[in-house]
Parts: sequence; C-alpha cells; structure tokens
Amino acid sequence: MIFIKDEEFLRGESPMTKEEVRIISIAKMELKEDYRCLDIGAGTGSVSIQMAKFCLKGKVLAIEKEDKAIQTLYENINKFGCHNIEVIKGEASNMLDSIEPGFDSIFVGGSGGNIENIIEKSSNLLKPQGRMILNFVTLDNVYRAIKTLEDLEFHVECSQIAVSKARGKSYMLFANNPIFILCAEKRKE
Repeated sequence: MIFIKDEEFLRGESPMTKEEVRIISIAKMELKEDYRCLDIGAGTGSVSIQMAKFCLKGKVLAIEKEDKAIQTLYENINKFGCHNIEVIKGEASNMLDSIEPGFDSIFVGGSGGNIENIIEKSSNLLKPQGRMILNFVTLDNVYRAIKTLEDLEFHVECSQIAVSKARGKSYMLFANNPIFILCAEKRKE
C-alpha cells in the first residue's frame, strides 16, 4: 500500500494530520487487512482513509463533531472510494459509550480538551494488545495522556516529530509545529 500525499486530500477549513506524522502514526498501528479501527477527531479523514486503505477487509469508524469537517470527510471518502468507513457525528466523549467494543487500533487526533475521558472510554473499546496512537501539539496534553494511559496499565512510548519544508529559490526551511506521537499498547487481560 502506498501512502497518500497531503496534496491529494481535499482540505477545506478542517484540520489534517500532516503526511509525515500520518505515516509514522499509521506505521505504529501495525495494521492488518481485517482490522477494525477507530479514528477520534477525524477532521478531513486523512488518517481514516489511510487506515481504510490498509484494512480493506476491515472497518474504520470515524468520529467528528464539526459539520464542515464532516462534509470534507465524506468528500474524501468518495474521492478515495473508501466504503469501509462509517462516520459518526458528535462529541467523542459522548459517542464512545454507544460504540461496540473490539477495536484492534484506535487513533486519537483530537480530544476537545477531554483527553482523560476519551482515553478511559477508548481503552474499554480496545482489544487486549491493541494499540492506541495519539497525536499532540501541547506538552500539557502529552503529560495528561501519558499519566492516564499508565494508570490504565498501558505500555506507553513517546516520540516527538519535527518537520521542516523548504520553500522558494533559496530553499529556506519553514517549520511545522513539533508533534508528539504516543504509542500505547493495551496489556493482556
């Protein structure tokens, strides 16, 4: 499977997990063809779509609360022919209680400030030895997430990714915000 480039996605005004961060996050999920995955804070759907392309015999649930993002998400689903994605509209912390458990992998790209609650509810949906991958910009959210995951007895790894891209004739580098990627594996029950 080839990774999809940023410029291939329809963007609109919605947030999107950038290509380099998306590739590393997807790789850490260790996806298989029949996996059932959850994308919390799906935005444009870049992570959902990439997961769906890897999990052709599986299913991806994408939770998003913003109307504009949902419209862009559906446009991207149609563009890439990912009919194994189901979109759930709503605030993740409210929606997670009504979702059937048994996910192999969960991606958290947005939390709306409810990271502890989202992690706790998501952990109940994840299979033993399943992986939860979380992306953050702020140190506060990283700390709160690590503390919550460790309290739930997940094995946690933290990486920080900084991407700069050259522009113009001088190839001057312009930096994106550094991103923290947490990879949390649920221990056997």
